[in-house]
This record gives sequence, structure tokens and C-alpha cells, in this order.
Amino acid sequence: MKENIYKELMVHIPICTHKEPKNILLISDDAVGMIDEVAKYGSMDATAIGSGDIDTLRDMQDATFDVVISEAAIDPVTTAHINRVLKEDGLAAFAPIDLEQEDATKAQLKEVGKYFKIAMPYSLLGPNHALLASKEYHPTADINLQRADLTDGFTVYNSDLHVGIFALPTYIKKAYLGSIKN
Repeated sequence: MKENIYKELMVHIPICTHKEPKNILLISDDAVGMIDEVAKYGSMDATAIGSGDIDTLRDMQDATFDVVISEAAIDPVTTAHINRVLKEDGLAAFAPIDLEQEDATKAQLKEVGKYFKIAMPYSLLGPNHALLASKEYHPTADINLQRADLTDGFTVYNSDLHVGIFALPTYIKKAYLGSIKN
């Protein structure tokens, strides 16, 4: 169940935030479960590469993907390439991030913030968090309710959870004031 929670939240949060996602890039060393989650929509194409495969990412065409779901490190090179392969209204989910490691996470938020209007952490319903970064769509204001609630096969994910997992404890909100872009 725990593995399913992670995969559902990594895939469905960004897909249900984007207005019309069609092309999804998964950057992961174990993307099989995430590919299965994308397949629940039936109308989207998923491409998977390894999380350390910067050469393949570097060779991808500009503005190809609507959504990127990445387990690669948030570093300047990888983040720049993710931005480049995303369409102008694209968004990305990055995991894991550790909100308890304040300096490192603020550096990640700063890096992602160079390319995205919105950069918001969200809970993976355990000790780990992910980061949703969007060029256009807000994860709680622009949720596609029909896609979120009428797609078959979810174990955990739904529109109520989608909105709720962006809530942060007060001490985290205070610590990241000015770093989170929402």
C-alpha cells in the first residue's frame, strides 16, 4: 500500500493540475509503477528514462512534454533541461525533498524558482515530500475535478486529498516564508 501511495501522488498530483496533459516524462530508475498510473488515463503517452540519464535528457527536443515527474536530483543542469523539455504551460513534480533539511531544500526551491512561477511542496503521506513546480497552473486552484474524481483505479488519490496535501505545518510555513512560490 505504501508504495502505491507514493506512485499515485507523484503521478496524479501533476497530471490532475495540468489542463490537458498528453505527453508525460518520467525520470526514475523504477518507473514501471508510475507508467501504470499514467496508463489509467488512457489518452496520455509516457516516456521513461533513468534518473541519472542526463545525456538522454540533454538530447530530448525542446517543449515536448506537458508534465515531468522526476526522482533525479534537483541540480542546475537537470533542472534547466527539465525546464527546456517542458512546454510553456508545463509542470514538474520532484521527489524526494526533505523539509527538515531547511538549507538544502531552500536551495532546491531557489533553483526550481528560476524557471517556474509556482514551487510548492506537498506531502507524500509519510515522512517524505515532493515539490510541484508549475509554469502556469496552480495545484489547488486549477485542479481538474473530473480527471481527479472520475478516473478509475485510484487506491488513495482523490480531489479532496489533492488539495489537502499542500497544507503545511505552521513551523514549516514560517521556516520557508519567502522560499515557497505560491
